Amino acid sequence: METVEKNQIQTAIVDSELSEQIKAVTKESHVRAENTELMLSYQRGRVSLQQYQLLLCSLYKIYEALEEALDTNASHEAVAPIYFPQELSRLESIGKDLEYFYGRSWREKMTVPAATLRYAQRLREVGRDHPEYLVAHAYTRYLGDLSGGQVLGRITQKSLGLKSGEGLLFFSFPAVSSPNLFKQLYRSRMNSIELTEEQRSGVLQEAVTAFELNIQLFNELQDSLSSVSDTDNQTRQRHTQHQQSTTTAAAAADGQVCEALQISSSLMPRFLRTLLCVFVVLAVGVVYAF
Repeated sequence: METVEKNQIQTAIVDSELSEQIKAVTKESHVRAENTELMLSYQRGRVSLQQYQLLLCSLYKIYEALEEALDTNASHEAVAPIYFPQELSRLESIGKDLEYFYGRSWREKMTVPAATLRYAQRLREVGRDHPEYLVAHAYTRYLGDLSGGQVLGRITQKSLGLKSGEGLLFFSFPAVSSPNLFKQLYRSRMNSIELTEEQRSGVLQEAVTAFELNIQLFNELQDSLSSVSDTDNQTRQRHTQHQQSTTTAAAAADGQVCEALQISSSLMPRFLRTLLCVFVVLAVGVVYAF
């Protein structure tokens, strides 16, 4: 993973507001994340059910690690000001969405790419070794959910034809009456955190890392979806070719059988010959169907 140049971090630190510093230092990464193939598909309203389900599986693993780390470090001086479990926690909501799509055994049916596991592992490392870095991850995830996530929720509902609330709880924040006001409160709390210059530099670097982990996740999800799509297309193509060949063979066999019957039974009444031909055609069709 590429690291941010020290002078870029130092330039961002000139601004005293931590939230603005994170915004400045992740600007380029933010644009790259929004322009991944997966996110562009979302923005165009091209959301498949499989795409959304795989995304939910990855989000579950990510929030499982993030919220476990936040809960463990809830009293840490850098975490306490931005700890809002009642308002922001996503894990339970994602679990209910997964149950809606996969049923009660959804845990056994989850599929996640390697990028998801790397993301979750990084969150656990941060929670253990540098709790102050959780500020960067929480800011990136939760405020993103409260902002662009709301738009993505509407796109997902429309694209998949879901009823309000069905499989869409991830996008819902019932304890937040006004997303804009809450984001202002969150930024204010975050900006109040006291950090040494070294810690602040580390938080900014971690914010860039958070975006890079998201970009890797989006790209790997898209690759896995493309791979599955290619396999499905090949399977459908083989099935179509098989159907065409068996249909042609069945038609030829039907014609030969009918012709033989008509020739060999010239003395048979015309109606009876026709009826017998129909029965033979149906029998041949059943054989080829299986």
